[in-house]
Amino acid sequence: MKELNRETATKRSYTERIIQFGEGNFLRAFADWIIQQMNDRVEFNSSVVVVQPIEHGMVGRLQEQDCLYHVNLQGLDKGEKTDSLTRIDVISRALNPYTDFEAFLKLAEQPDMRFVISNTTEAGIAFDPACRPDDRPASSYPGKLTQLLYHRYRTFRGDRSKGLIIFPCELIFLNGHRLKETIEQYIDLWQLEDGFRTWFREACTVCATLVDRIVPGFPHKDIDAIQERLGYRDRLVVQAEVFHLWVIEAPEWVAHEFPADKAGLHVLFVPSEEPYHQRKVTLLNGPHTVLAPVAWLSGVDIVREACQHAVLGPFIHRVMFDELMETLDLPHEELMQFGKDVLERFNNPFVDHAVTSIMLNSLPKYQTRDLPGLKTYLKRKGQLPRGLVLGLAAIITYYKGGVRADGKQARPEDSAENLQLLQRLWATDSTQAVAEGVLGATAIWGEDLNRIAGLTEMLKGFLDDIQTKGMLETVKEIS
Repeated sequence: MKELNRETATKRSYTERIIQFGEGNFLRAFADWIIQQMNDRVEFNSSVVVVQPIEHGMVGRLQEQDCLYHVNLQGLDKGEKTDSLTRIDVISRALNPYTDFEAFLKLAEQPDMRFVISNTTEAGIAFDPACRPDDRPASSYPGKLTQLLYHRYRTFRGDRSKGLIIFPCELIFLNGHRLKETIEQYIDLWQLEDGFRTWFREACTVCATLVDRIVPGFPHKDIDAIQERLGYRDRLVVQAEVFHLWVIEAPEWVAHEFPADKAGLHVLFVPSEEPYHQRKVTLLNGPHTVLAPVAWLSGVDIVREACQHAVLGPFIHRVMFDELMETLDLPHEELMQFGKDVLERFNNPFVDHAVTSIMLNSLPKYQTRDLPGLKTYLKRKGQLPRGLVLGLAAIITYYKGGVRADGKQARPEDSAENLQLLQRLWATDSTQAVAEGVLGATAIWGEDLNRIAGLTEMLKGFLDDIQTKGMLETVKEIS
């Protein structure tokens, strides 16, 4: 079997126009895959220079394969199974600024550079006051980016046409706003001249983005079969689902420079990311949070199997389409299509997504993902959403611990304070005390939810039914 490199496989040459902070699975299966499609479909003619954002990373492994690798997309596409392999050749080179800082700075000197893409984890966009302008490099990602931008500003003497368009992909709400604020902090800390601040504000565009694609990563289980299909020994294969979404909060002219939408990709350029962030949290994360404990307590362990279950499937549909969707303000057709896409993702035949993997910190997740919808539904409909309340009762019951009928042990994971609270409440042997105590936990909710009309009574009723009838029978009664 051949090694994968430029000697054994074709690698096309494009203009270096994109600097990418991050070499991990997500960016390679998401942003670089998108750029590959743009090069193939709309002659975007752009390559990526990867910058390793931390001292120890995988730039060396990329270099061993001349930055070539394959993306294996698996899932359902309009109801049809997809299992494709695409060779990615858009990364021209990869460098480590900790071992070659000069090469890193020289990226700023290339006149064709236009974009910066990053994914440095949620903790990556953070201000570290220990960073200094003469560090080689600054330890934080925003510090490195400020060094790069300042060098570009000085190289081109403040030429406004040499500003960069910046797409952070970190999973932080309004990530672009956070990154921009952090760079401003470094400008203040390092006492950089006002001319640079003006150039950064007026010549550079920092966009808030929302990214969405499940990327399991290297296919350990399937790698032998995949490499047999490829005919190459590719040690950097990355698996991902078919679905992809990139929402970019940006002026209209940015879409002309980065024409991903023209390539038939699910990339949206919008005036505000917020409603799309809310849509994802509400229609994907929200149903996940309640289906997981309901499914587990019903004896079902895999998300796909729950969606296909005769009782649990309609429950999930109810929560998503009849309850949570009614709380959002985007166009109905758009919401319906997104909801159908989510169900297709939940039904991915290639991924055995364990419901227990979703249940970490379920109470705070419910607070951010489902409670806003519960309140909005009550306000708009004049009644409580029974599916969402039942989901909360299932979480509380799972936190009780104990053994399922088939012998599997419930293992709730949350903060020590939340776990101790639930232990104390269940020790009272009173579902009234449990309902009142959980809803009254202001440390979780930021308020006393017992004040929501009818919620305490409905929650207690569901807790009673789960104890006496079992989870599955309780679900049946609200269907």
